[in-house]
Amino acid sequence: MPLQLPTRLIKCFSLSSLPATSTLQELASSQPKGVPKVVLKKGKTQLFKDGSPMVYSGAVDRIIGRPPPRTGDVVLVADGTEKPIAWGLYNSVSMFCVRLMQLEEEAARDPSCALNMEKLIETRIDAAIKLRKRLGLPSANTNAYRLVNSEGDRSVKLSMINAIELFMIFIIFSILHQIVHVKITDFFPCRLSGLIVDVFGESAVIASSAAWVEKYKPEIEAFISRIDDINHIKWRPSFEILKEEGLDVSDLKEMCPSTCPERTKVLENGISYAISMEGQKTGFYADQRENRHLISTISNGKRVLDICCYSGGFSLNAVRGGAIYVTGIVIPLRSFINQVSIPHCPLWSLLEENIVLNNLDPERITFLREDATEFMKGALSRKELWDIVILDPPKLAPRRKGAASVAGRKITVVRQAGAACDHPVDPSYPEGAYLSNILLRVL
Repeated sequence: MPLQLPTRLIKCFSLSSLPATSTLQELASSQPKGVPKVVLKKGKTQLFKDGSPMVYSGAVDRIIGRPPPRTGDVVLVADGTEKPIAWGLYNSVSMFCVRLMQLEEEAARDPSCALNMEKLIETRIDAAIKLRKRLGLPSANTNAYRLVNSEGDRSVKLSMINAIELFMIFIIFSILHQIVHVKITDFFPCRLSGLIVDVFGESAVIASSAAWVEKYKPEIEAFISRIDDINHIKWRPSFEILKEEGLDVSDLKEMCPSTCPERTKVLENGISYAISMEGQKTGFYADQRENRHLISTISNGKRVLDICCYSGGFSLNAVRGGAIYVTGIVIPLRSFINQVSIPHCPLWSLLEENIVLNNLDPERITFLREDATEFMKGALSRKELWDIVILDPPKLAPRRKGAASVAGRKITVVRQAGAACDHPVDPSYPEGAYLSNILLRVL
């Protein structure tokens, strides 16, 4: 479910009014060639002051600067009076013409990063490392986690709020402090729109979906390589998205050699996984970590069906949690079947290896190489029943109510969750809450 907070509460986390003098304007004036300025249309400024991370082309009134900025250039973003409110990186092709890096007040607090992309990348990766450490990652039981979550990591500063809102925030951070010793001051600015970094043991996979990320690839790789225990880096450009960013993806495909092994082993909540570094997304869905753990707590004595099981994460947790029998369906739904190599099915060997790695009883778990849609039709005709059914495919039904109605059953919602805690969401950018995990009880 998308993250929903009261508008007033969201605003109390946004930055307060700008100072009388502009730090960004002063710094830009000291640049030998100046800094181009993207001026917003009337009525569009507050959206970006409140934290929306990308300036879309329809919000731009005019661009000041000669020659005009090129893709990847640093630009100022200004209100209608041409007063800077932020700076970011320009793209002349994308519908998102500026990805914001710092607001004016952030620059005033930390001018060392203002208009300095190399310094900002270093500072924000360091901040992301500190936040994950506060969240207990990595740990003795888990070494697969998200280090950088694109727009999700965000700095905040409390502005004028009422007593109830202050109490709510105090309670939230008090709970976090009791659990993992988190303080408000630990939430450093670390938004890096278009950049994702997942860590799998001694390997880091960097997913690039913005032109600026490709421009600063050497700097990003250098900073990631300095992290303790990271010995391999895999660079994975999102070719379709980068094509929309105006890049020649044929050049990128030739520029992505890697010393990273094709496979590696990771640990999540005490369960071992063999993963393919060539697999979907970055190779492993770390965002489901807490949801997989939930399955291990409710599976004792149950028969479990895991549809679209990929590398078997939910299935392994079910067996570890005491399930009587688990059936996993390996091939995704028919409309997505081209995403997996069926003739050789590389997932198959991963699944077999994962059973062995965890010393599981092969008599209690079976993986079927079958189209999920056909399996479900057959199971319906055979009147097969399971205590727990896990469905983790690409998007199927736009509404929970619609899915239940088609099945002719009543349901209750037992639990709603999203991605794991290392996938933070900026309240001012709810689109970042991409994952919905819903535990339903079928009546």
